[in-house]
Amino acid sequence: MSTIRVANAPCSYGAFEITIGVVPNVPAPGAVLAAIAAAGYEGTELGPPGYLGSISTLGAELDRAGLELAGGFIPVRFSETEHWDEDLRALEATLELFRAAGGTTARAVLADAGSRARIENPGRAAHDRSIGLDSAGWERLAQGVARAAEVVRRRGFEPTFHHHAGTCVEAPWEVERLLELTDVGLLLDTGHLLLGGGDPVRAFRDWRDRINHLHVKDVRLAVLRDAVAAGADMSECWRGGVFCELGTGDVDLEGFFAELATLDFDGWIVVEQDWVPRPGDDIGIPAAAQVRNRSWLERHAGY
Repeated sequence: MSTIRVANAPCSYGAFEITIGVVPNVPAPGAVLAAIAAAGYEGTELGPPGYLGSISTLGAELDRAGLELAGGFIPVRFSETEHWDEDLRALEATLELFRAAGGTTARAVLADAGSRARIENPGRAAHDRSIGLDSAGWERLAQGVARAAEVVRRRGFEPTFHHHAGTCVEAPWEVERLLELTDVGLLLDTGHLLLGGGDPVRAFRDWRDRINHLHVKDVRLAVLRDAVAAGADMSECWRGGVFCELGTGDVDLEGFFAELATLDFDGWIVVEQDWVPRPGDDIGIPAAAQVRNRSWLERHAGY
């Protein structure tokens, strides 16, 4: 019998890599944790390392909110060997935060750190493979993933790989190549897959045996199309609100959860709605959205 638990993430409240240190009104971490708990989530992902707390404080902060750590996003420049040592040291530091949080079920969410060319061309790889890695690049990426996965497992955690818009593993064919070349589990992200030109329902059927972590997002494809037409990059897609509340976008979430019901899945579903605060916005906006997302998930999927 499957055991599914539901988490949220700081990115849903405006705290992630493109906002912290850039946007002045990113909500305070304590307020974010309180909002996640109040909305009825059992856990949270880590967000940028250090945002929710240090090695000495993170466990207490999560305990105070009554939340568990579900995972943490760890970007690595996998196809650039000259950066491996630096990025793997950062991976080790993030795993120390996992241990401090007592997150025994937390997934180490490995992801390609992307490149300027990929960030500037979101979704393009689905129909233009020339923007993707060559054979040598794929070999380097696979070797890098293997090294990172070994570090994660040695520390007692389980790795998962996040296909992600604006990176070298974005389009369905790139995910397929990753699965051929590595043995890591797959994080299936409904929103990023649709942005990358894929179908989350078909992907679930095709890759179900490798899936060990889930990010549930909804997206507005019109925002992506407008950004591409204007020559904007993935950062502008985020700022333009490409990610939206569950059930209000273009992802076939009903079909996706029907497929999930056929799988004996044990793990976390992480609801995400990446949000970039605008001047004058406060935590009340995303907090209300995440209450609605939690309610949608319960009504439509039973979780």
